[in-house]
Amino acid sequence: MEEVHGIVIVGAGICGLATALALYRKGIPSLVLEKSDTLRTDGGSISIQANGWRVLQQLGIAAELRETATLITEIHDVWQQEQENKSAVIPVRGELRWLKRRDLIETMAMKIPPGAIRFSCHVAALHPANLGNHGAVLTTMDGGIIRAKVLIGCDGSNSVVAKYLGLSPAIPAPCMLLRGFTRYPNGHPFGTHFLRLKYKDFFLGRAPMTNNLVNFFVAIWHPSATSADATKDARAMKDFVLEKLKDQCSNEIVEMARDLDPESLILLRRAWYRPPWQVMFSSFRKGMVTVAGDAMHVMGNYIGQGGSAALEDALVLARSLSRAAAESGGGGGSCELCEKKISAAIGEYVRERRLRVVRLSLETFTLGTLMGTKSLLTKLVCFAIVALLGTNSNEHANYDCGHL
Repeated sequence: MEEVHGIVIVGAGICGLATALALYRKGIPSLVLEKSDTLRTDGGSISIQANGWRVLQQLGIAAELRETATLITEIHDVWQQEQENKSAVIPVRGELRWLKRRDLIETMAMKIPPGAIRFSCHVAALHPANLGNHGAVLTTMDGGIIRAKVLIGCDGSNSVVAKYLGLSPAIPAPCMLLRGFTRYPNGHPFGTHFLRLKYKDFFLGRAPMTNNLVNFFVAIWHPSATSADATKDARAMKDFVLEKLKDQCSNEIVEMARDLDPESLILLRRAWYRPPWQVMFSSFRKGMVTVAGDAMHVMGNYIGQGGSAALEDALVLARSLSRAAAESGGGGGSCELCEKKISAAIGEYVRERRLRVVRLSLETFTLGTLMGTKSLLTKLVCFAIVALLGTNSNEHANYDCGHL
């Protein structure tokens, strides 16, 4: 059967659900297509910084999510040197919390109307709509056809919508990531401090989530030097990491890694990113088709902005589309007028987001290069860019994308 819908969102991840919720708050219905048969709540934790919390406030879900996560007040940085360690304490400006991805996904999903998410709907192909209609025609794996007047791709770094728009594939970074939770039934002693440890060939992070739960991650650079056995699965990688930590870290860190909940372990064999020049010059729209979140600007984990930036995209896009709906008389004008208004609104969204995400992409690219290079000259250039952008003081988190 062939269906026709006004706004179709591909992907029920953080960005897709946030976009659907933001549109719903503005009185605009949408249909979210998700290829999985249930909500994808795996992924452990996600850091949400001040800019992301501003969006969650606009979406009306910040208060209940704050009850699930500890407020981080300081970032403790430690760099291992050959002769002595260097350290710094950075006060957190604004709001920083680590949420369970499950809590964020399920909270957003519960706030949108029943039936707004269609599960087990895998988009196999996209085609332009007929002449005069600037949306797209989606063909699903089971042979269904869906005509979307407006199509928004929130389907991650391997986005089918991004391919339709002609975007270049995301680039893999030479980095492997292991993360998981350590539980402390009697409470942990880490207060409200986020610890970042930089060693020769790996980067370690420890972030309290609640009084009894701590998020732990290890990023390993140049993973090609890692044994094949270690990369088989998350538990094998945990054993490999433990061996490396025993000779370089305190007993407290080693014990936390050893006590990681096996069921929470996640191994990411590659970090993907779009380099800043690609984000600057790519076309993120075609008629009334566009992308948001990782489909637009996947940026690795280096500055913890993937989730917050995706939330910004959702708010800005919903705001632009709601203005277009209002200007065209809530759909009462001619179809041609409505299409022109909506197309212009998507163009406005892309223009507003481009410089913001170029800056974030530059930061993540620079930090990734800094941690992965052995060239002194390259390191000096990266340090200069980091200082200029205020990366170490989390300046990127002070951004405010405005009201819904």
